[in-house]
Amino acid sequence: MDLDADYERLAGLVKIVPKTRVWHQRAIDRLLRVVTFGAQSAYLDRYVTTLWRTVYVPDDWEARPIEERWATLRHELVHVRQFERWGLVMAVSYLLLPLPLGLAWCRMRFERAAYEESLRAWFAVGGRAACERHRAHVIAQFTSGAYGWMWPFPRAVARWFDEFVASL
Repeated sequence: MDLDADYERLAGLVKIVPKTRVWHQRAIDRLLRVVTFGAQSAYLDRYVTTLWRTVYVPDDWEARPIEERWATLRHELVHVRQFERWGLVMAVSYLLLPLPLGLAWCRMRFERAAYEESLRAWFAVGGRAACERHRAHVIAQFTSGAYGWMWPFPRAVARWFDEFVASL
């Protein structure tokens, strides 16, 4: 598979914008630092965010390895499809239901679908070993302040991860 060509094809489906160039992304960064008590302090630098058909990326996006950008873009395109299907309901559910922090079932479900696509991408480029290299990181995304402790049950997240990877 030609990752460069597929990445370019996928990138053509969305608008990719550096986060630091957009006022609302900088404002979200400041808000997340406050509501997570500093646990999410890398929003602008490490995380990619999708709102409808726009993918907001860190400034180092183009310097990242093609495999990382390709897998991340596949993840973000799941969110694009979620926005297309659910629209504003997706945004409100993602942020607030049932709770904005600590027990965000809707956010967990939306992210789980997107991380399953990430796992498919990692599996495509490196097999089960590539997925396993991401295991601790993925579990931490669900259970730490990175996503507002969206699903603070590490054993449940680990079980989902292991079962999904075994199914690939």
